[in-house]
This record gives sequence, structure tokens and C-alpha cells, in this order.
Amino acid sequence: MRTLNVEQIEDLVYRLARRAGVTIAEDCLSALVRAEREETGAAKFALGTVLQNAEIAQATQMPVCQDTGMTAVFLELGQDVALTGGLLQDAVNAGVRRAYADGNFRKSICDPLTRVNTGDNTPAHLHVEIVAGDGVRVRLLPKGFGSENMSAVCMLTPAEGREGVLRAIVETVKKAGSRPCPPVVVGVGIGGSFDGCTLLAKKALFRDLGSKNPREDVASIEEEALARINALGIGAQGFGGKITALKVLCEVAPTHIAGLPVAVNIQCHCVRHEEGTL
Repeated sequence: MRTLNVEQIEDLVYRLARRAGVTIAEDCLSALVRAEREETGAAKFALGTVLQNAEIAQATQMPVCQDTGMTAVFLELGQDVALTGGLLQDAVNAGVRRAYADGNFRKSICDPLTRVNTGDNTPAHLHVEIVAGDGVRVRLLPKGFGSENMSAVCMLTPAEGREGVLRAIVETVKKAGSRPCPPVVVGVGIGGSFDGCTLLAKKALFRDLGSKNPREDVASIEEEALARINALGIGAQGFGGKITALKVLCEVAPTHIAGLPVAVNIQCHCVRHEEGTL
């Protein structure tokens, strides 16, 4: 059994949050560069501006987007790890709190009804999974709400099948239009339950943009959905063009015989995620 003080988790969360606030993920940055080369006119200009902004943010260590997001933390905890020194949730929140203060990141978390701001961007949205071993893996995603607000859950019937899944994905992006700051990345959860598919969709956003689902049938949905989305003509920042989405990333889980839940979690062009282990 390995003993781990939660202060180490706090420090890791702090480092990840500081980096994520100022850095577009490398795979997303590469995809944006390729998109800028392919586009013309206003869309090319918009993508060039996005890339210039990312370069300035990295050089100055300033937020790469004014919406520094609601912090989603996915933590894999080895079952042979004994945590000491306090509560895990408190440690995660302390890491986020310090990072947002030291990085001068906008604090965006508030009560849903009174709208009173918590003042420190906590609580973080923490998901814990118990895994084999004695390690800890932390993945952190600051999720802006320009894109989060455009996301959707569709409770399909089994008869709607593959075409229903594709329709749900494409129609969600079409309805969003320019509001989530395209070109977007589309995380999709297929199966599970009402809440389970939404978690799958968000986890999908951590995948490398050069990857594809190992299941052929799921990978074909990713490919076709991307083609249909890019045929919409919304384009970068809504200026039209070839590229409305950089990637569609689907994850699947078993579901009930009577259902086909599909969640679509839209991510703006500013993909910011970091991970580390202890």
C-alpha cells in the first residue's frame, strides 16, 4: 500500500491548471495550423488571428481565452493508494484556487440562482475513478461555456440507430452555428445512461485529435459526422469555409435495451487540457 499526502495532488492540479489556462493543446494547435493552410478569405484570416493569439498567450503566460472555464478534473486513483492529509475534493479545489489567483485567470463559478460568484473558480467538477495499481493520474480541462452551452443530450430510441446518432451530432453543431467559436472539436458519448453518456462525451475531449476510435463502426461515425459537419459551411468563427470542426471523437458504453442515449459536448477551437501522474 502506498501512502500519498493530498498536498501532492493539490500541487499537481495547480501546475496543470496554470499551464492549461495559457496553452492550447499541441494536437489542437497542429490541427488549427493545417486548417489555416487549407482555408481562404475571411476564414483564413480568422484562423490566423486565433493562431497569433495562441502564440502571444504562450509568450506572455496570459490566458489564451478570456473564458478561463469551469475546471473539470478526471482523477484515476489506484486502489493501492491510501490518501492522507485531508479530503481529496478539498485538495483539488485548493489547487484550482491557487492557480486561478496566481495566473490572474477569470473566476467564473457562481450560484445557479443568485448568480453570486464563489470568487475563486471553485468548486472544480471532480470525477474519480478507482483503477488498479498505486498511482494517481490527473487530467484537467478548463471548459468554457460558450461551447458548453451549445452541448446537448438526445435520448434516442434504438430504432433510430446509426443514422439517428449521426443526425443528433450534426444537428447539435448546426444549431450552435458560430456561437461556440468554431472550428470546434465534438466530443460524443453513445450509450450508458442519461448522465453516463454526458460523462463519456466530456472524456472524449481528452483524446488526441489524430486518433480514431478502435472500433470500426464507431470510427466510421466519427468520420462521417465530421464530413457532414464540415459540409455545413459555418466555418472558422462563422465566416464560412471548409472547416467547421477539427474532429469528432466518439466514446461508447453498454446501454439498456430500450434506449440509445447520445450526448454531444462541443468544445471551442481553444482546446486546453493537461495531464500528469504521481
